[in-house]
Amino acid sequence: MSPKLWTKALPGEPDVELFRHRSDLDAALAHFAVPGRTAVVMTMGALHDGHASLIRAARARVGAKGLVTVTVFVNPLQFGAGEDLDRYPRTLDADLNVAAEAGADIVFAPAAEEMYPGGEPHIRITAGAMGERYEGASRPGHFDGMLTVVAKLLHLTRPDAAFFGEKDAQQLALVRRMARDLDFPVEIVGVPTVREGDGLALSSRNRYLSAQERDTALALSRALFAGRDAGLLAAGEVPAGAEEHELIRVASPAAVRSAARVVLDEAARLEPPLVLDYLGLADPADFTEVSDGYTGEAVLAVAAKVGATRLIDNIRLWIGAAR
Repeated sequence: MSPKLWTKALPGEPDVELFRHRSDLDAALAHFAVPGRTAVVMTMGALHDGHASLIRAARARVGAKGLVTVTVFVNPLQFGAGEDLDRYPRTLDADLNVAAEAGADIVFAPAAEEMYPGGEPHIRITAGAMGERYEGASRPGHFDGMLTVVAKLLHLTRPDAAFFGEKDAQQLALVRRMARDLDFPVEIVGVPTVREGDGLALSSRNRYLSAQERDTALALSRALFAGRDAGLLAAGEVPAGAEEHELIRVASPAAVRSAARVVLDEAARLEPPLVLDYLGLADPADFTEVSDGYTGEAVLAVAAKVGATRLIDNIRLWIGAAR
C-alpha cells in the first residue's frame, strides 16, 4: 500500500491522517518531518481530554510547521492474565476526531500483527528493579511490555520529543530512565494530570464505573489531597491558589502518609468498597519509598479497585526545605 501524502491543514483547521502500516508511516515521516520539530504522543486509544492535553502540549512544542504523531495501539505485552485486554475500549473513529481537534497531524494505529509480525518478541526491554515496585509488584511484567512497545514506537516515529502524562508517574519515570540509559535521542516530556470537575483523574477506565462506584473512586484524589494538606499544616504553610500539579512543599512524610491512609480506610467501608492495592510516597528517580528524613521531590501514589475497575492516581510534592 502506498502512503497517502496529504497537504497539511492551515492553522486552525483540524486535519489528521490515519496510517495502519509502518511502511506508510515511514514514507509520510520522510516527506513531512522537520528536523528538530517532531513529536509523538503514545496512547492505547479511547482518547479523552487528558490525551488531548498531551497532543496540545506537543503541538505547542513543535509549532505550526512541526509534525505531531499520535499512536493508538492496545499493547498486549503489557496486559497480564485476568486483566482487561479484551475489554479495553477501542474507539478509533472518535479517537481520530479528538486527535485532529487537539492538533495532531498523523495517527498511527497498527494491528498487533503489524507491531509484532513474528508474534510476541523474544527480546524485550526489562524494567529491572525499578519496574518491580508499586505497579510492577501488582502487575508483573507490565513495565517490560510497556518499555518494549515504547522503544519500538520511538524507533518507528523518530520524534525529537515524546509526551507522557504525569498520571502514570512510574511509567513516565521508567521511560525517562530507558531513554537515558539506552541513549535514545529523544526528550521525554511529562504533562500534568487532567482531572474531572469532581477531582477524579481522567482515565479511559472511568467509563466502566457505575454512579455508586464513581462516588467511592473519588476517595483516591481525596486521599492524595488530604496527604498533601496534612504535610502543609505540619509545615505551617498553606499556599493560596496553588495548582495541583505544582511542587508544593511539605514537611513530614509521616503526616502525608497518615492523612491519606485515613481517607482510604474510610473508603474501604463504603458500598461498594474501595479495595486498596498500594499507597506509596516514592522518590521519582527510582520509585523507592522515601524515608522520614528524605528531602526532595516525591510522588504520592495510590492504586485501588472499585468493583472490577482498577484505578491509579498521584500528586507531586517537595519534601523538606525550600528548593
